[in-house]
Amino acid sequence: MNYLIGIDIGTSATKTVLFDENGTVIASASREYPLYQPENGWAEQRPQDWREAAIDTIGRVIRQAGISGNEVRGVGLSGQMHGLVMLDEAGEVIRPSIIWCDQRTGAETEEMLRRLPREKWMEITANPPLTGWTAAKILWVKNHEPEHYARCRHILLPKDYIRYVLTGQFATEVSDASGMQLLDVPGRSWSREVLNALEIDENLLGRVYESCEVTGKILPEIAAATGLSTDTVVVGGAGDNAAAAVGTGVIRDGMAFTTIGTSGVVFAHSSRMRLDPAGRVHTCCCAVPGAWHVMGVTQAAGLSLQWFRNQFCQDYLEEAARGGLDVYQRINEDAASVPAGSDRLIYLPYLMGERTPHLDPDCRGVFFGLSAIHTRAHMLRAVMEGVSYSLCDCNEILKEMGISVSHMMACGGGARSPLWRQMLSDLYGCPVETLKQSEGPALGAAILAGVGSGLYESVESACGRILAEDSRIEPVQEEMEVYKRYHKLYQKLYTSLKENYKELAEL
Repeated sequence: MNYLIGIDIGTSATKTVLFDENGTVIASASREYPLYQPENGWAEQRPQDWREAAIDTIGRVIRQAGISGNEVRGVGLSGQMHGLVMLDEAGEVIRPSIIWCDQRTGAETEEMLRRLPREKWMEITANPPLTGWTAAKILWVKNHEPEHYARCRHILLPKDYIRYVLTGQFATEVSDASGMQLLDVPGRSWSREVLNALEIDENLLGRVYESCEVTGKILPEIAAATGLSTDTVVVGGAGDNAAAAVGTGVIRDGMAFTTIGTSGVVFAHSSRMRLDPAGRVHTCCCAVPGAWHVMGVTQAAGLSLQWFRNQFCQDYLEEAARGGLDVYQRINEDAASVPAGSDRLIYLPYLMGERTPHLDPDCRGVFFGLSAIHTRAHMLRAVMEGVSYSLCDCNEILKEMGISVSHMMACGGGARSPLWRQMLSDLYGCPVETLKQSEGPALGAAILAGVGSGLYESVESACGRILAEDSRIEPVQEEMEVYKRYHKLYQKLYTSLKENYKELAEL
C-alpha cells in the first residue's frame, strides 16, 4: 500500500495526518503551542515550536500505523499564511515569527504606498499593501530591529520553514508566496520591481514552485527521528486555504468553500485572474497549476468563539473535561436555544482588526444592543451570527466581481456545527455542503504530495477519486428574512464606529 502525509502548521497546533492512496485517514496526531501577544494587536509564535510539533507528529502517525517509512510516497505541507520567519547564516531562527494576524505594520503599509503607487501594487501583487502580509513585516523589522535584519540570510513562510527542517531546502510555492506581496501574481514568480522598490535582496527568498512540484527529499537526520525514508519526497504544498480548497474539491470555476478556523475565509476558484479594484478581497495563485483564487477573510472567526469560551464558559470547560465531552457541543446547544437574530443582539468580530471588507487594523470587537434580557446563550449565538455576517460580506463581494458560486462547501472546526452551517446557508441563500473527508488542509496537502510523487495524474483526477459528499443544508426562508435585516444593521455599525476606532487606537 502507498501512503501520503499531510502536515498542517496551524495557529493553535500542528496536525499531521497519514492517508492511504484512497484518501482514508490511517493515523492522525496534533501538538499545540502558544501564541504570544507582547503588545495589543501584536501576534508572534516560535518557529522552534512548529519544528518540534512537526517532527513529533510525523513520528507518532508512522508509529500508530505500524508502517515502514518506505511506504510513504510523499509529504505535503500546508500552513498559516503571511508569517515572517527569519534565519541567520547557520539556518537558525533570529526572532519569533510575526504571524498572519499581527497588526503592528500600519506605518509600513504607508511606506509601501510611498515607494510604489497603489495601482502598481494591484497590477503586480493583485492586492493593496496589507498590514498582516509579509512584506510589511519585513519592513517593520528593517525599521525597528535593524540588528536582526542585518543578520538575516533567509526569509521563509511558516510551512516553508518546516520544509527547510525536513529537506534542508529553502523554497516556497505560488499559493503561499502570493500572500507575501513580493510575488508577481499573474506571472507566478518573484517581482524584481517590488523587491527593488522595498530594497529586499531576492537572494533572501527561496525558489518558487507550483504546489504539486517536488521541492526536496527527507534529510537523513529527519528520517532517523521520524521513521520516514530519505526517498520520501516533499512537494510545494500550499497555504492553508489553498490546501483546504484541494481537500474540499474546490478546483473548478463555480466552486467555493467557507472555512471557520481561527480566521474565517470565503474562497472561490477562478481559472483566470480576477481583481477587486477596492482591494476588499484577495487574489492569489491557487494550488491547481495555472489557476487563481479569490478570497475574503474574517480575522477572528473561530477565534471569537474560542475567546468567549475561554473567558466566559469556564464551567462548560470543566464539565467537558470531567465527562470527556466536546465543549463546543454544549455551546452549540445553548446557542440553538436562542432565535435567529439573538433577540436584537449583534456582535462585531473585530478582535484582531479586520481584513474583509474594511482593511482596518484599528477596529475592535463590539456587542451591540446588549440588554438585561440577554443571557450567555444569547451572546454565544450573537458571536456565531456576527462571524457569519462577516463571511456573508465576503461572499457578496465575490458576487459583485461576477464570480458565480453554485457549490459552497464548508470546512474547518466551525463547519462541524450544523447550527453554524445553517446560519451560513441562510445568509448566502444557497445550500452548504460538507464532505465525508473532514481533514481539509492536511488532505489537500497530501493530495498535492500524491500528484508530485506520481501516485495521481492530476489534482482534478485525485479529487474525483477521493472526495465524497456527506451532508447538505438548505436555507430556511423565515431565517433568511430575519438575517437580511440584521445583516443590513451589522454593516452600518462599522461605518458608525470607524472614527471612534481610530480615537481608541490613539489613547
